[in-house]
Amino acid sequence: MPLSPQDRKRLRTIGHHLKAVLQTGDKGLTESFTEELNRRLEDHELVKVRVNAPTRDQRTDLVNALCEASGAELIQRIGNIALLYRAAAKPNPKLSNILRAQD
Repeated sequence: MPLSPQDRKRLRTIGHHLKAVLQTGDKGLTESFTEELNRRLEDHELVKVRVNAPTRDQRTDLVNALCEASGAELIQRIGNIALLYRAAAKPNPKLSNILRAQD
């Protein structure tokens, strides 16, 4: 189900103060990177990822591949930082950035 503009705005507000928790390397999108991204999304729901690619088009392609591989939705991309969201099946109140922001 696509997010409404109000939901995207709320997620951008929450994600503004987050630090990038993952960074792509020289090898790009590997299986181990995808597994780690899935773990982080399951724990935190909203994560920032730093995408290292030399050109804007390559960064866009890599972010789109990340979204497809993880099932996450791109909330915002500024430069080489992407903010990704995927709702967790059972969110942990101590780890979820969404639940912690509501307190």
